[in-house]
Amino acid sequence: MLGSIPDLLRLVAVPVFGWAAYRDVKTRRVPNRTWTPLAALAVALLLWDAYAVWTGPTAVGQRLFLIRVAISLGFVVPLSYGFWLVGGFGGADAKAFMLVAVLFPVYPVYYLPTVALPLQQSAIGVFSLTVLSNTVLAGVAYPLAVAAGNLSRGRFSLAMFIGRPVPASAVTEEYGRLLESPDGFDRSGLDLDALRMYLRWRGCSLADVRADPDRHRRPASLPAVPNDPGDGSLATDGGEVADDGDGTGRGDAPAQAVADRSDAVDDPWGAERFLDDIDHSAYGTSPAQLRDGLEVLAERDEVWISPGIPFLVPMFAGLVVSLTYGDVLFALLQAVGLA
Repeated sequence: MLGSIPDLLRLVAVPVFGWAAYRDVKTRRVPNRTWTPLAALAVALLLWDAYAVWTGPTAVGQRLFLIRVAISLGFVVPLSYGFWLVGGFGGADAKAFMLVAVLFPVYPVYYLPTVALPLQQSAIGVFSLTVLSNTVLAGVAYPLAVAAGNLSRGRFSLAMFIGRPVPASAVTEEYGRLLESPDGFDRSGLDLDALRMYLRWRGCSLADVRADPDRHRRPASLPAVPNDPGDGSLATDGGEVADDGDGTGRGDAPAQAVADRSDAVDDPWGAERFLDDIDHSAYGTSPAQLRDGLEVLAERDEVWISPGIPFLVPMFAGLVVSLTYGDVLFALLQAVGLA
């Protein structure tokens, strides 16, 4: 494969994004240090290209380059940040797309013996927009694949396009969100990371809750000194309580009921106290969501969850497709005469 040195160096992004997507699937956590070296490389390559274009022979080429870079940095970067602000992107997703905007503002070119890649360029010529549109298309295909899998297994539910059934006793081993409340299907059910945080905080397991839900509903059953809830990741705490021999998960806190609370307090499951006690948000969980989720998990044998798809997975797929085929959306619009 032949290409300019900057374009060849940009291919370093492929294994980095592949590793990040894999880690996002396994842990839903991508370290910030993942992006730092690639960000430094992206800035250096952008300056390299800018110098090459600016000292080039044509003013037209200079203007096109500047316009495309301006669109990539001035549109894709703020768009990614905006999606993060409203909760549409996770932090790693936003950083990754901002990185794409800097690393791939214009189309790279790779020469194979018989063809040049990418095969299909868009009319605008902003490669980060191509990666974005291909990522969206890859994301849209996911619920169709989920529905097909559920149909093939005879699983029918309102949640069949976005979720799958799992044993209620095993949800602490999963990532995602409950798709059920006591009233039925609910797309805004309890986040399973928040559930792990809650169980760790109060020093019990989901099996304990299911074995004696009435006791755990009572605020008086809360520990006097709650545990550090962690961040809910399976990678860091596995959803298990780090037992130090006294049943609390920490060596200096005896397992005893809260002295200044009674069963008369209107706080079933201690949901409000949990969310008030932790020093950060439990992924936007409300007391009502936590209570409803615990009620469902305490009473049912099987529940539907939305495992979701970490956005870095379709982003990685979108990047690979963009570097090889090119702009799928533009090709589709051309095929129906709209481009």
